[in-house]
Amino acid sequence: MNKRAFLQTAAALAALASLGQAQAQTAIKFQLDWRFEGPAALFLLPAAKGHFRDAGLNVTIDSGNGSGGTVTRVASGTYDMGFADMAALMEFHANNPDAPNKPVAVMMVYNNTPAAVLALKKSGISKPADLSGRKLGAPVFDAGRKAFPIFEKANNVSNVAWTSMDPPLRETMLVRGDIDAITGFSFTSLLNLEARGVKPEDVVIMPYADYGVKLYGNAIIASPKMIQENPEAIKAFLKAFAKGAKEVIANPAAGIETVKARDGIINVALETRRLQLAINSVVASPDARREGFGQVNPGRLALMASQVSDAYGTKTRINPTAVWNGSFLPTAAELNVLPAAR
Repeated sequence: MNKRAFLQTAAALAALASLGQAQAQTAIKFQLDWRFEGPAALFLLPAAKGHFRDAGLNVTIDSGNGSGGTVTRVASGTYDMGFADMAALMEFHANNPDAPNKPVAVMMVYNNTPAAVLALKKSGISKPADLSGRKLGAPVFDAGRKAFPIFEKANNVSNVAWTSMDPPLRETMLVRGDIDAITGFSFTSLLNLEARGVKPEDVVIMPYADYGVKLYGNAIIASPKMIQENPEAIKAFLKAFAKGAKEVIANPAAGIETVKARDGIINVALETRRLQLAINSVVASPDARREGFGQVNPGRLALMASQVSDAYGTKTRINPTAVWNGSFLPTAAELNVLPAAR
């Protein structure tokens, strides 16, 4: 065989190998809980760096418009996996007991709910007791608002009046004085208030996790079809995700570059700060360090199921063992993604 023929044969074999590899990759459609903002880097970086591809996966990641929508779309089969609030997943299970395809959480990412009550210091509100008799505002589907009865009970708050609005108006109405406090994700509402001219030192933040409400936050969820038909793909996804998450936590700025690649108009400085706030408050929280990244405590999960059943007024009681499956988690060494505590 002459040199030219050899090179042509080698090129053909390489192309066939590449084609075979592409065909062997498992396609996964993944939906986030929200827009391409800072925390989305946890998923976008492992995709951009090829961690999913190297694990034999062809992962497409789409933005979302709320955890409830993500749960519904995974349940419908439109998406194979997603990122959604555990309370929203529990609510779906309890309100749709006969649904044939109820998604299941397979890895905990936000060990604590990001939900918080935020107020301006000038309102005179500095602690939960000061909320009694006040006017609070949030969209009707806001996770913090839906879980507020749990916060209310834990802190002896009473006689709260609610005002509903679309998400973009929440912080604006607080700044205008139309309402006394809001519920929302701490790292989102704080930055939204700053964007409206409020100084960080003038904001009072009461994270639910710091005031007796130990709800889990967002988890990676998977469809029952995926669990039954391709459990190895879920394991591969979680392992690749954990690798990428460790890299994002170690270097948030690099993570934000992958977010900017998906949404070129983001404010890089703002989203870097949002990501760092999320890491500090809910990803690498004291509870996450105690329980281990990615995992849940069965007793805490059972308590949350009971609390969400009551607060959300679900049709049936939530079965904590039906919403969680930790059998796909990577090894302890692979889940060792959190930096050393300061």
